[in-house]
Parts: sequence; structure tokens; C-alpha cells
Amino acid sequence: MKFCSSCGAPVTHEIPDGDNRHRHICGSCDEIHYKNPNVVVGVIAEWQGKIILCRRAIEPRIGYWTMPAGYLEINESTDEGAAREAEEEAGIDVEIGDLLTLINIPQIGQVQMIYQGTLRSPDFEAGIESLEVKLVTEDEIPWDDLAFPTVKISLEHYYASRRAGEFSLHTQVLRR
Repeated sequence: MKFCSSCGAPVTHEIPDGDNRHRHICGSCDEIHYKNPNVVVGVIAEWQGKIILCRRAIEPRIGYWTMPAGYLEINESTDEGAAREAEEEAGIDVEIGDLLTLINIPQIGQVQMIYQGTLRSPDFEAGIESLEVKLVTEDEIPWDDLAFPTVKISLEHYYASRRAGEFSLHTQVLRR
């Protein structure tokens, strides 16, 4: 960051009084610009024993498979964001259930929250960020072509919870 997003003046990079980390500080309006992690929300949506997967039409990892997920927007709850992403990427209407995985990825500044959900109907279609969308069984999941490690972790936990007969929250920190 070179310029203040509030007033346009140049910023410096220093530790503010009473803080312990370097921040971008505007010398003109005294605004301190904090850089915080992004929250990614998504859902593993089921219909009659199958789940929805989307093949990515955007980078990173174009052409690889994932569950519907994306960045949380201002003024929405995490479950609202997961439902919105499901509609945008897969054209699905999903009832959001319990939080299934909470995965912290400190080195890229992300917290990923993936829910369990149930489709309200079997209707789906590829959104602008998806090349293809399909309902698959566990055996049909393209495990070697999943977009991110967090997708694999979430799917493995989903199926383990399903086999156990109850969904539980799985938390993890992924580090390089």
C-alpha cells in the first residue's frame, strides 16, 4: 500500500503507538490501515447421497474441482455467504446445516468455513465461475483433481462424519 484509501495521501509502514506490529499509517489523516485475514465460506451440498462439485472456471486452479465456496461479503453472515456462493457457482438452492470444517491458513491470510447442507431440489447449473457442475457419489469424486488441500480435508471429514452418523466440527491449522 502506497496511498491512504481514506484521503489519498502517502502512507508510511511503521509500528503505531500502543501496537506491536507494522501497519500502514497515513501521515495526513492519521488513519491506520489494518490488513486482516479473508474469510472463505462454502458448503458441501447433498442430494440423495450425492454431493455437488464445481469445476473451476477461474484462477487459481482453473479446471480443478471444489465445493461451492468463496469470499464472505460485508453485511452477510457466514451461512448466508455459503448459500450465496452455492447459488452463484452451482445454481443451487441449499439449506445450510452445521459448520463442518474451520481451517486456518495463516500464511495466505485465510480462514475457511465449510458447512454441511442439503439441496432443496436436484436442480443445478454452472455459474460464471464454474466450467461444469455435477452431483457425484463419494466413489466418483476426482480426488487427484481437487483444487485445494482444504477441499480434500473438508470432503474427507464430511464422509467420515456421515459414516459415523453425526456431523461434528473439525478444526485445523494448515502451515507450509
